[in-house]
Amino acid sequence: MTAMPKETVMAIKSYHNQAQMLVKNYILADPFIPYTSILGGILACKVAYDLTQLISNFYIKTYPGLTKIQRVEWNNRGISTIHAVFVSALALYFVFWADLFSDRKLADLVVFRSSPLSIFGLGVSVGYFLVDLGMILWLYPSLGGMEYVIHHSLSGIGVAYTVFTGEAQFYAYMVLISELTTPEINMRWYLDTAGMKRSSAYLINGVVIFFAWVMARILLFGYIFYHIYLHYDQVIQLHTFGYLLVLGVPSILAIMNLMWFGKIVKGLVKTLAKSQRRI
Repeated sequence: MTAMPKETVMAIKSYHNQAQMLVKNYILADPFIPYTSILGGILACKVAYDLTQLISNFYIKTYPGLTKIQRVEWNNRGISTIHAVFVSALALYFVFWADLFSDRKLADLVVFRSSPLSIFGLGVSVGYFLVDLGMILWLYPSLGGMEYVIHHSLSGIGVAYTVFTGEAQFYAYMVLISELTTPEINMRWYLDTAGMKRSSAYLINGVVIFFAWVMARILLFGYIFYHIYLHYDQVIQLHTFGYLLVLGVPSILAIMNLMWFGKIVKGLVKTLAKSQRRI
C-alpha cells in the first residue's frame, strides 16, 4: 500500500486545523452557542424523523400499513422520544449532580448561573419545540389539540428566554425533567397503533406512566414551587419578564399536568377493569 504524498498529508492537516478553529471560534464560541444549539436542535429533529421512518420501514411490520398521517405522527413521536431522553438526562445531571446550580456554590445567585453546556442543552430543546410546534400547527389538529399548542408555546418561550439571557436556567432544567414521561406516553401510542391495546405490555405501560407522572409531573412541580419559595429573594431580582415566566410557566404546566393525570387515571382504571374481565 503506497503512502500518501507529503503535500496531501499537509493539506489534510491544514483543513483539519481550519475545521477545529471554525468549531472553536465560531460554532462553539460563547456568543454563538444560543444560535448554533437551536439550529443543531432543528437539524437533529430532521435526522431523528428520517431515522425513525427508515428503521420503522424495515423492522415494524405494521408501519407500512398505517395511514399517511399515522406515519407522520409515528415519526414525530420518534423525535420527541429522542429529545426527551437527551434533555431529561441533561436536566437530571444539572439539577442533582452538577455543581453549577448547587447551593454550596456561593459565588453568585443561582438564578443568574449558566455555562456553555447548560446553554447548549437548552438551545437544543428550543430547536425541538420550534419543530414540534410547527408540525402541530401545520397539521392541526391531527398531531394534537390546543393543549399541545399551549404547552409547547409556553415551554418554548420559557426555555428560549433562559438561553438568550442566561437567567433562571436552573428552573428551566427542573421543568424539563418532566420530559421523563414522554417516552412512556409515546410507547402507549405505539402499542395502541400497532394493535396491542389488549396486551400485557399495554397494561404495564399504563402502570409505569401512572408512577412516572406522579414523580415527574406532580411531585417534581411541588419541589419546584418549594425551591422558588426558598429562593424568592433571588427570583425577585430577575427581569420582569423572567420573573413572570418563572412563576407563570410552571403554574400553568402544573395545572395542565393535573388535568392530564385525571385522564391517565381513568384510562388505567379502564385498562385494569378490562384485564380483570379477561381473567
